[in-house]
Amino acid sequence: MVRRIDVTGAGGVRLAAWEFADPPKAGLGMDRLDGLDRAERTGEAAEAPGVLLLHGLMGRASHWASTARWLSERHRAVALDQRGHGQSDKAPEAEYTREAYVEDAEAALEQLGLAPAVLIGHAMGALTAWQLAAKRPDLVHGLIICDMRASALGAASQREWEDWFKAWPVPFATLADVRKWFGEDDPWVERPNPSRGEFYAEVMHESPDGWRPVFEPEQMLKSRQTWVYDAHWEELAQVRCPALVVRGLDGELGRAESQEMVRVLPHGQYAEVADAGHLVHYDQPEAWRAAIEPFLDGVLTP
Repeated sequence: MVRRIDVTGAGGVRLAAWEFADPPKAGLGMDRLDGLDRAERTGEAAEAPGVLLLHGLMGRASHWASTARWLSERHRAVALDQRGHGQSDKAPEAEYTREAYVEDAEAALEQLGLAPAVLIGHAMGALTAWQLAAKRPDLVHGLIICDMRASALGAASQREWEDWFKAWPVPFATLADVRKWFGEDDPWVERPNPSRGEFYAEVMHESPDGWRPVFEPEQMLKSRQTWVYDAHWEELAQVRCPALVVRGLDGELGRAESQEMVRVLPHGQYAEVADAGHLVHYDQPEAWRAAIEPFLDGVLTP
């Protein structure tokens, strides 16, 4: 079962949050509630320890489905479509700043009654998670950082992304073409990666002329430019809750930097996943679970 819950983010932006449960209960399927309805729920599900999952740039809440479903066996797992992503608002006039993303996650924790929660973030979502943990320690009980660097990436990195978006052969004629291009033909792919193709197929929708991304590339670049030029070690050092840094051995976060992040975190721990790239939780879901479950057991079990 997955249940949609609407959340109001910074500046009134409408955000779609998704609460996952596994196994599904008889007679229940897709459902939709607003924040007030959700806050009024009672019972075991509402009292379970909260976990908020934050996807990376260009991602969506559904990328966390497998993680959220096993989490829901003992915890209340909610994944957020962040502004500009998934089924959340993509208004051109909205802010796509670091502050807006952090305030959105803050609003989600408060409106959904999840706090104090564990935040699990991938890439940009991990940065949002640790910035929120530094800002509002009262809302965050634990933190998992998945394949996100604390160092500045710089102007060259932003230009590479701009060129990469221009290289996309949109519109794609079929979803099979999406899977093949992102899994095999994309110049950023070092070797064939079917899970990468599936990842990007999940962020496409059918338009009159073919398959296009559900997000606006311009908004993605605008979101990225608000953090790519800066280092984020200071906020990392301000995180007071237990924190786990996870990297894929073939991901974007190197071992030396990840271990320095663990050192900077007041209560940092380290885990790595073999045979995984940047999309750690998507590449190797079982190994990902094995890497993070002991940490979660430690911070979420009374």
